[in-house]
Amino acid sequence: MYKLLIRPILFWFDPEEVHHFTFSVIKILCKIPFVPNLLKSVYAVEDQRLEREVFGLKFKNPVGLAAGFDKDAKLYNELSHFGFGFIEIGTLTPKPQDGNPKKRLFRLKEDRAIINRMGFNNGGVEAAVLRLQQNRGVLIGGNIGKNKVTPNENATSDYLLCFDALFHYVDYFVVNVSSPNTPNLRALQEKEPLTELLNTLQSHNLLHQNPKPILLKIAPDLTNEQLLDIIDIVNDSKIAGVIATNTTISRDGLQSENKSETGGLSGKPLTKRATEVIRFLSEKSNKAFPIIGVGGIHSAEDAIEKLEAGASLVQLYTGFIYEGPALIKEINQKILAKK
Repeated sequence: MYKLLIRPILFWFDPEEVHHFTFSVIKILCKIPFVPNLLKSVYAVEDQRLEREVFGLKFKNPVGLAAGFDKDAKLYNELSHFGFGFIEIGTLTPKPQDGNPKKRLFRLKEDRAIINRMGFNNGGVEAAVLRLQQNRGVLIGGNIGKNKVTPNENATSDYLLCFDALFHYVDYFVVNVSSPNTPNLRALQEKEPLTELLNTLQSHNLLHQNPKPILLKIAPDLTNEQLLDIIDIVNDSKIAGVIATNTTISRDGLQSENKSETGGLSGKPLTKRATEVIRFLSEKSNKAFPIIGVGGIHSAEDAIEKLEAGASLVQLYTGFIYEGPALIKEINQKILAKK
């Protein structure tokens, strides 16, 4: 029903406006007493064989929602009814910021992709914390970044501010230094600044009696040499793992009219490269740390491919928009069928 009826209607309208409209509709529908249970009965797959224990956390299934969809933690409770095993909010910054000027979100229908140059638009970490206090048992990842006005040499303080504010309200953290839409942010992926940032965060984390897993989200555009650096940095800093991958700045093979828009590309064109990065990290590190695989998952087969390449968990974003919530169920059923 989603692909035949709902998606064609939604795709007539501006993607960012549709995003806000969809949030409002889901929010209203889930206030009707029977709707949450109805959604769960249609989309959720409850089976203990799907459970995964990764970096000390128990996930009810390995299919999560990637950061960027519920940036401000406004809909995570409702989205969990669609069968996600975990939901990642953010990217959040210390202070609220508007992000880049609109129009900044573009569909590439022929390529089953999206280009975004949102620029970490969010209402700030403190506002998100208030909403996270209403959590009804959803496993939450907190994706954190720096404000646009914060120079890179002061970036660590922004990450620490977000870390401290969210510590008691999320189950794991994701350090985002790989978005292409904040000027110079990707420079923080270089070995020296990244090592310093992660070591500082992890040292701060270990001051707590029960430290939280910290993951690093990386770009698909890194070279093999840079990926080997990432393995060294993860091992040296002793963070919990990696999310591979964020959006790409590559435009290879695109056909849609919006292909030349500036920003990060997500969706089907990223499938192969994201899987290559996962496999490289897994093999070269000798599976030294868990990987969450994300990028171009539009079918159950895409998800299985990433799990077999070395991912412990997977996340959806663009595939969720193009394929609808049935994709979550299809992936979980496919995993069970292979057992």
